[in-house]
Amino acid sequence: MLVSEFDFELPPELIAQSPPNERGASRLLRLGRHDGVVTHHQFSELPDLLAPGDLLVVNDTRVFPARLIGRRLPGGGAAECFLVKRGDEPDTWVALVHPGQRLKSGSRMVFERDGHTLEAEVLSRHFHGRRLVRLRAAEGLPVWDAIHAVGHMPLPPYVKREDTSTDRERYQTVYARAEGAIAAPTAGLHFTDAVFNALERRGIEHVAVTLHVGYGTFQPVRVENIEEHQVEAEHFEVSPPAAAALSRARAGRRRIVAVGTTTTRTLESLALSDDGRVAPQQGETTLFIRPGHAFRLVSGLITNFHLPRSSLLMLVSAFAGREHVLAAYREAVAARYRFYSYGDAMLIL
Repeated sequence: MLVSEFDFELPPELIAQSPPNERGASRLLRLGRHDGVVTHHQFSELPDLLAPGDLLVVNDTRVFPARLIGRRLPGGGAAECFLVKRGDEPDTWVALVHPGQRLKSGSRMVFERDGHTLEAEVLSRHFHGRRLVRLRAAEGLPVWDAIHAVGHMPLPPYVKREDTSTDRERYQTVYARAEGAIAAPTAGLHFTDAVFNALERRGIEHVAVTLHVGYGTFQPVRVENIEEHQVEAEHFEVSPPAAAALSRARAGRRRIVAVGTTTTRTLESLALSDDGRVAPQQGETTLFIRPGHAFRLVSGLITNFHLPRSSLLMLVSAFAGREHVLAAYREAVAARYRFYSYGDAMLIL
């Protein structure tokens, strides 16, 4: 299939620039996976749209402030360093830097905020404009603490504003626990304690897995034939309680509803025993889910609305069919849904 088959028209004003005033006050489009029927709801209605016995699976990764904004040394020109993943040596990171042409091996940068200072030295150049950098906290803080003190929340590039203190809480799920993501698992941003309480009263279990959202989740599809696209590895973990819950759901032929594309990729990457049980496991996944994928664990999906021509839109199309998904997107545009990370949600059953 071609990337162009996953394109759609989106008015720019429908790209959400901020979260709703109240967490959970989002709209929810329900799409029938097999019949393409669309109905419109509020996210607070989710418990009534699911069935007792369903198992809801969330991704409990936590976003860290991976965006460093500062200046070059010497000279003082503006510089930016986006931490993508840890390097092999202590306090080294693979990063995207700006301006890339000026920041060659040996270049130095400094980042300052609220009395804290973090310095970076470029050690080497990598592909697609990346650099290996070494970080050092000037005041003797552990580097990880300095990143938290100096860094900015890594809002997506289509959010055309600077991050604020509010984003430190709102660009994070209420159940975020395991720190290590450079982007939020955005389908989970809609959940509140009230929604979880209502799910529990209805007899809907929920459990958490972890996938640290990295560059692989949102890297551009640079090839025209989607079969040639490769996804960078991202780390995942499934605990013994989560594995047991998944095994019970499979044994009872209950629906497993993934909250988000990152949860979906985690679940569909898991090794299963001969009798279909899930064991506790951790590792890295490079799974690229596209039309033709045979889903083994996931039978329901909660997700936000994704970018045209993106691997995430391809994943959703693999689950519900490209024609059904693009038709639902057209209806969402007509109904003025909010799109992307801070936008509204879709439930596919």
